[in-house]
Amino acid sequence: MQFRADAEKIKRWREERHWSQEHLAELAGIGLRTVQRIEKGEQASGESIKALAAAFNVDAMTLTVDAKSEAAEAAVRTHAEGLAALKLSFWIHLGSWGLGMLIFLAIGVTQQNLFVMVVPAMWWTVGLAGHALAVLIVALAGHYERQRGRV
Repeated sequence: MQFRADAEKIKRWREERHWSQEHLAELAGIGLRTVQRIEKGEQASGESIKALAAAFNVDAMTLTVDAKSEAAEAAVRTHAEGLAALKLSFWIHLGSWGLGMLIFLAIGVTQQNLFVMVVPAMWWTVGLAGHALAVLIVALAGHYERQRGRV
C-alpha cells in the first residue's frame, strides 16, 4: 500500500539533525534513491515510512500527510485566491468608475449641462455598490465558514 509522506517534514527533520540523505538512508535501512524520491513528495511504501519513522524515533503516522487537513488547507487556499481575484476586480472597477465619472463631468461641462450624465452615473454607481456587496458577502462567508471549522 502506498502512503503520501510529509516530504517537507522529513526533509526539515533531517536537516535539523544535520543528516545527509545518505546518512538517513543508512539509518533507516532503505536506499538513497528512496529517500530522495520521498523528499520530492512522491509516494512511499508503508515499509519505507516505517523505516524512516524508526530512524527518527517517531510513530509512522507522524510522517504521513493527513488527507482531511490537506483538503481543508486546499479549500482555504482556493477561497483566499478567489477572494483576492474578486477584490482585484473590484479595485479595477472602482478605478474605471472614477475615470468614468471624470469623463461624465467633462461631457457635462462641454454640453453646458452638468446633469446630462446623472442617470448613467447613478446606474454605474449602483453597479459598483453591488460589486462591493458581492466582495463583502464572499469575504464574510469565508470568515464564517472558517469560524465554524468547515474550511
